[in-house]
Formats: sequence, structure tokens, C-alpha cells
Amino acid sequence: MREKELTRQYDLLASARRGLPMVRVDRDYIFEGPSGKYRLVDLFEDRLQLIVYHFMFDPAWEKGCPACTRYVDALRDLSMLTRRNTAFALISRAPFPKLETYQKERRWDRLWGSSFGSDFNYDFRAALDEKIPTVH
Repeated sequence: MREKELTRQYDLLASARRGLPMVRVDRDYIFEGPSGKYRLVDLFEDRLQLIVYHFMFDPAWEKGCPACTRYVDALRDLSMLTRRNTAFALISRAPFPKLETYQKERRWDRLWGSSFGSDFNYDFRAALDEKIPTVH
């Protein structure tokens, strides 16, 4: 009985999330990845939609978040996103050399960019620091 209620609540939340309006992003965020610097729009790879997974990797850490690591380990074939005109990228606050080292260690081939030195994670409330204000 409680499982059904939880499922109903989840369905309502998912419906509300799908109903959220698209918003224009006017800031030109710059990321670093395996091919150098790129902009947020480049993550779309000429597709209409983008899913960004904010992978927790603090600049001071040597390893990524264990839960985020398990999530990416569990990702398999995402080709269905391409068929739905959607791109997928990982973004972390750690400098790119740390991400690249960890990515090689984990044998991942996902697009993973560093937002180090950028407000990107803060602006999208994927990182919290009382000293850094967020944009609404």
C-alpha cells in the first residue's frame, strides 16, 4: 500500500517536472574537456535537448563522489537519447586533469567536462557554498 502511494507521488513529481518551462540561458559558460575549451551550447552536439549530470567532484578531492561513480558505472547504452535528439554530458567542478585521470582509471568514455573556475554548478544549484551567491 505504501509503495503504491510512493509511486503515485513520484509520478506526480515527474509530471510537474515535465511541466516546467524551458528557460533561456544567457551566460556563456566555458568548460574544459579532452579537446580543450568549449561552451555550454557545444555540449548539445547539434541536438535539441541536453541532459547534464552534475557529477560531484570537488576541486580539492582526488576521487569522485562514490555515489556518482556508481551511477556512471551503471550507465550503459545511451543511444536512445540520440534517437530522441538529446545529448548527455557529465560536468564537475574539479579541474580537468583530475577528471581525466579518474575517467581513465574508471574506463569511462562519456563526455565529461570541468566547470572549474565557473559559476555553472552554482548557478544551477548543483553546488552550494554560502560564500557564493546563486543566479535565479
